[in-house]
Amino acid sequence: MKALESEVQFQELANEGKTVFMFSADWCPDCRVIEPFLPELEESYPDLTFIYVDRDQFIDLCIKQDIFGIPSFLAFNNGEEVARFVSKDRKTREEIEAFLDKVG
Repeated sequence: MKALESEVQFQELANEGKTVFMFSADWCPDCRVIEPFLPELEESYPDLTFIYVDRDQFIDLCIKQDIFGIPSFLAFNNGEEVARFVSKDRKTREEIEAFLDKVG
């Protein structure tokens, strides 16, 4: 999964096709739980572009996007937000797949 490099890049990627941003942080234990199966999810949804957003590096972006819990997912299709899975709760693989099914 590619990591976000700038807020400008966020806008560019949000406007290009179907993009799913995963908001996370190195210190987040619930984020570590989902990491092992993320590569499989990326393979299962080839029409989606997945981007890792470090919450600590992009805290202002998180505030602008109302991301106050991690891990969280935000999906765009050609510049329009189409889905969000945002909460501070631990997410299961099944919950993430259900979210991605709505996007993909």
